[in-house]
Amino acid sequence: MSNQKKQSFLGGAAILAAAVAIVKVIGAVYKIPFGNIVGSEGQTYFNVAYNIYNVLLTISTAGLPLAISKLTSQARAQGRENQKRKIFRTSIWLFFVLGLAGSALMYFGAGYLAELIHEPRGYWPIRALAPAVFCVCLLACMRGYTQGQGNMKPTAISQILEAMCKVCIGLPLAWYLLKLGKGLDIGAAGAIFGVTVGTILSMLFLIAYMLTHRDRAQALDTPDSSGSIMRQVLAIGVPITLSNSAMSIITLIDTSNVLGRLRTIPELSDSAATLFGQYQFGMNLINLPPSFVFPVTMSLIPFAAAAITRRDAVEADRIISSAFRIIAVLAIPAGVGLSVVGGSALVMLYPAQQADALAAGPHMRCLGIACIFICLMNLTNAVLQTYGKEHIPIVTVIIGGITKVALNYLLVGNPNINIHGAPISTLCCYMVIVGLNLFFVWKYSEKKPHYIQLFAKPVLASLLMGAAAWAASGFAGRALAGRSVYLSNAAAALCGIAAGVVVYAILVIALRILRAEDVRAIPHGEKLIKLLHLK
Repeated sequence: MSNQKKQSFLGGAAILAAAVAIVKVIGAVYKIPFGNIVGSEGQTYFNVAYNIYNVLLTISTAGLPLAISKLTSQARAQGRENQKRKIFRTSIWLFFVLGLAGSALMYFGAGYLAELIHEPRGYWPIRALAPAVFCVCLLACMRGYTQGQGNMKPTAISQILEAMCKVCIGLPLAWYLLKLGKGLDIGAAGAIFGVTVGTILSMLFLIAYMLTHRDRAQALDTPDSSGSIMRQVLAIGVPITLSNSAMSIITLIDTSNVLGRLRTIPELSDSAATLFGQYQFGMNLINLPPSFVFPVTMSLIPFAAAAITRRDAVEADRIISSAFRIIAVLAIPAGVGLSVVGGSALVMLYPAQQADALAAGPHMRCLGIACIFICLMNLTNAVLQTYGKEHIPIVTVIIGGITKVALNYLLVGNPNINIHGAPISTLCCYMVIVGLNLFFVWKYSEKKPHYIQLFAKPVLASLLMGAAAWAASGFAGRALAGRSVYLSNAAAALCGIAAGVVVYAILVIALRILRAEDVRAIPHGEKLIKLLHLK
């Protein structure tokens, strides 16, 4: 590996950002055909397994790979090749044990875990995902080691390979199992087995890569003892792991909370899985805009970090203000649009599950607005991390998560509100997080951001766009009301989107919401400047 061309910091960051963006988009788009195949009930079984997996994954891989990456990077900078190799040899055993324990817990404790989440039919999906914990732990160790040597490409390739297997293996397998007449829980297990296969193939790829790129050069340095290395890895990794596990644990608790509260309502007990799955239909749709907005944030934040390092407060403020304007211009209209036409869009995207899509439509009124705050949360978390205040997003996420769990307990357990309380609590959760984050961004910025100036025009333009989309959508829906449900909803969604895009594009130019400096740093920025006549 020492003979490879070393990637620059920004170059490596760009490779990882691009890979993460691709993985996020694949993951978000995957949910649409998946929902059509298994429906709302099948989605619930999938999510029960995946939320358990996500907690174990975060505990075993959130902070420890960063510790390996940091220690490996330090050893490489000091020219300690033997130390670098021993870090990997010592760490791989730690990850081996963690992975084995996690996989054993999911496989042998599948029944207990499913009962704990109040969804017994999550048993087979949990078992199907169990081997992935072991594979991902080994993957995390190898990724941390290669990243510590300044090589981000193996991580990027393995992440994309993992995501592609989920789509190319999981979806066909789920469809085939259901075609054979298997239950929805078995279909969901088939879909989730694609994740397991993806982790296995990614692990094999990284093993092959490391074997073929081994540095066999002799070194004279004396490495630290295995015990000393283990203590260093744990000292760095455990605090990060504890902080990053917060949202995964809260999500798992919330899943159990919602399903449990629905089952306390006698008339809804048997349909709890279906109702929760319908809510997840809406969540799948609102997770799409953050996936597309994420690369924009990632492309700007490294430059802000560089400006802060140079103590150039003016440049840092300019970059961060640009990031806020771009996110506002993209996220606010997306959220308003989803709130207005999201119900019709669900029917259009899930033709095989029209009843579930129609039932999920009302959730979109709240979830569309929540989408705006999810995008803003991602940006404000990144800004606070850039300021070196990494602990603050952890605290705000925990506060938001507690808000969500408490509201779900109160609202979902009310028979008159039931599952309709879930989107309300989701909106309140992200509003609380963003409100706190915006305060701390303002507090720690040398040049205080002017939030009213940043958000006023995008909000005004988005409201006008929302009105146009609502009018066009309503007209199209009524015009085709006598036709099929699918046709009328598809027409309503497409006409609403088209009207909204045209009106919003005109308003962005007319109100001069964007500046040339805002888009110059993003891909094809100069073309956009000319197209929109920005100054």
